[in-house]
Amino acid sequence: MADNAGKIIFVEDSNEWFKEGRASWKFDGDQLVGTSLGGSGFVMTNKKYQNFTLSLEFYPDAGINSGIFVRCKNKEISNKECYEMNIWDYHPDQESRTGSIVTRAKPLIDVQTIGKWNSYKITCEGNHIRTWINGKLTADIYNDDLSEGYIALQATEPGRIKFRNVKIKEF
Repeated sequence: MADNAGKIIFVEDSNEWFKEGRASWKFDGDQLVGTSLGGSGFVMTNKKYQNFTLSLEFYPDAGINSGIFVRCKNKEISNKECYEMNIWDYHPDQESRTGSIVTRAKPLIDVQTIGKWNSYKITCEGNHIRTWINGKLTADIYNDDLSEGYIALQATEPGRIKFRNVKIKEF
């Protein structure tokens, strides 16, 4: 399915993505729900992406450590081999909290996302990477580490994260 905002990815019963790790992932209507009892897990595309805008909605609970990983070099997640856009308001290191690009950019503003639906928009164009949460710019960097790769959603720590309307528009 595609429209002006892009193609929906992470569609139920699709072979375009896979699950990995100890978190549980299931669909509840139009929502992809990741639940962790303490283990880490993710869902990841089977396709690599280079230049794109990724938009989605997310609903984190207070316990979850989640994130959106883009341009992952391999079919695994790490903040070195991927760009990790964090979703974790209570991160012990607030420079890596929600809105940051972990190890690369601390958030430009403090956003509060727990217990409500929020929007995340990520644009990767060449070496320019920008993120917005709820329409507010949270990161804006130039970085040459990764030029293309897979996209993943994460669930770790005890908690639950819901995603919906995960769309990508390539350019």
